[in-house]
Amino acid sequence: MINFDTTDLRILTALQRDSTLSQREIAERIGLSQNACWRRIQALQTAGILVGSQARVDLAALGLDLTVFVMIRSRHHSRDWVDRFSRHVQSLPEVIDFNRIGGEWDYLVKIVTQGMAGYDRFYQRLIDGFEFDKVTGLFSMERILENRPADLNRLL
Repeated sequence: MINFDTTDLRILTALQRDSTLSQREIAERIGLSQNACWRRIQALQTAGILVGSQARVDLAALGLDLTVFVMIRSRHHSRDWVDRFSRHVQSLPEVIDFNRIGGEWDYLVKIVTQGMAGYDRFYQRLIDGFEFDKVTGLFSMERILENRPADLNRLL
């Protein structure tokens, strides 16, 4: 953990909104020299606060038009079972998010696929070789908000 200030938060906010900005553009936006901006970005990366960069892709435009939140309740909780199940889920190409959660359910898996037939194929592979207490799919009808940058100003 590093000590960060409002300038660091402004850098992170700018990069959350558009990771394609050059260091020069970020420096100009927040009022730093390019070298000072570079040093701060390097420190944020070294500290593990700034991790990678991704392009956002419109998956529906590519035919991946169905988003499903799959809720899973398991009877098994041994480390070996969890490790084997985790590897299995991560091997399924439809999976874009995978979380172990608290409450009545054990896992939340977010997938994108091509229609209901794609979901059925995913589901059959998901359950193959595993016994679950319950599995249900929640189908997204409309994305209202997605990948919203976190409001970092609340950290000050």
